[in-house]
Amino acid sequence: MCNCSNPYIPVACEILEITKHTDKEWTFRTKTDTSKVKPGQFYEISLPKYGESPISVSGIGENYVDFTIRNVGKVTGVLFGYEPGDKLLLRGPYGNGFDINEYKGRDLVIVAGGSALAPVRGIVEYVYGHKEEFKSFKLIVGFKSPADVLFAKDLERWAEKLDILVTVDGADEGYTGNVGLVTKYIPELNIDVKQASVVVVGPPMMMKFSVGEFLKLNMDEKNIWVSYERRMHCGIGKCGHCKMDSTYVCLDGPVFSYDFAKTLVD
Repeated sequence: MCNCSNPYIPVACEILEITKHTDKEWTFRTKTDTSKVKPGQFYEISLPKYGESPISVSGIGENYVDFTIRNVGKVTGVLFGYEPGDKLLLRGPYGNGFDINEYKGRDLVIVAGGSALAPVRGIVEYVYGHKEEFKSFKLIVGFKSPADVLFAKDLERWAEKLDILVTVDGADEGYTGNVGLVTKYIPELNIDVKQASVVVVGPPMMMKFSVGEFLKLNMDEKNIWVSYERRMHCGIGKCGHCKMDSTYVCLDGPVFSYDFAKTLVD
């Protein structure tokens, strides 16, 4: 997808569909080549006159990728005025994504917080279609409130075949689902820690305490995977904003095994 002659030059790609999850979080399905895309990677989405933003891939299909975007800034604010048929300028994919082959034949647990469900959605979709390739699977995903739930239809569909736990930090009277932080449910997992792989993605404090709960279960650090997607910047290691020690998150990450990630100092 990158312009080989100049990595800074993006390619115009058509928006095929827009799904509005909440007032501020929408998924843009965009036509592009997906032959080299993995969950956990990201693209730079640029808008002339406004700039560009690094956005994680939230879905991979035949000749399209999904981007789940929160309207929080100048670029995304303009983007939310786009419609199907309009075109985005993309360059990518960038970064080191999740290697699903690492998890096959094992108990796989994914813990995601809020919009961080987006970069792991591709893993869940793969497991949904290839459940027999995994010993077991569990998704624990937390949102601030029932109104903040993303991919509600996907979660309902996944739950038909997979073990899905959705929890919220708080809810009004009448809500009948799970309430509490994702860390509440990690000690309840029934997994063989020697045969398990764990993916944890979300806000920094959520990842810190979630990983801590798995370490209490004696999980091997090399079998815990985290994403530093919040540090993504130019994508090609030139601006230096993503650098932690001698590691460029855009190039070497954003996905890391925890035994390495814990050594990175901001």
